[in-house]
Amino acid sequence: MEEGVYRAVSGGRIALQRRQYSASCREFSVRCPRLQLRSLSAATCSVWLAAYGLFVLSQNSMVLSAAIFITLIGLIVYLHFVKIDHESLLVIGSLGIQMTSSYASGKENTTFIEMSQVKDVVINEAIYMQKVIYYLCILLQDPGEPHGVSEVVPLFQSSKPRLDCLVEVYQSCQEILEQRKT
Repeated sequence: MEEGVYRAVSGGRIALQRRQYSASCREFSVRCPRLQLRSLSAATCSVWLAAYGLFVLSQNSMVLSAAIFITLIGLIVYLHFVKIDHESLLVIGSLGIQMTSSYASGKENTTFIEMSQVKDVVINEAIYMQKVIYYLCILLQDPGEPHGVSEVVPLFQSSKPRLDCLVEVYQSCQEILEQRKT
């Protein structure tokens, strides 16, 4: 297992772990930065300060209880549905491509694409927040038209690695796809 440190589009540090099980089976895992205690504390304090201000104005203790309840529910929802800890891509030349997103709460979301549906893996570009960013995506073959593309499936949507990281994953995927064609 090899590990490299790269930067995300936002400038944060991300880690790319590479595992090669065989010539036609490789796994890539991008680990996002952990939940920052500073940002969590700032959000909690701002909600509680606003609740305290409403309590002082209304003299109703339910405002403070509601603020605590809303903060806890918001944190649980954020950890379970929003904050992704790491994303992985498993490419098996004879079988297909599996994409997994692991949330901070431990929940995992897995998608599998059969290799017969994969037309190509490409690096695409998009305009995002007045910047040009690059992202890796899988082009799915259109069953009705052999040279057409039916769908574009983006990879590493949460971590958003920069181009140098994407090129490494892209080259490895292309090696496996070339083995499949021969």
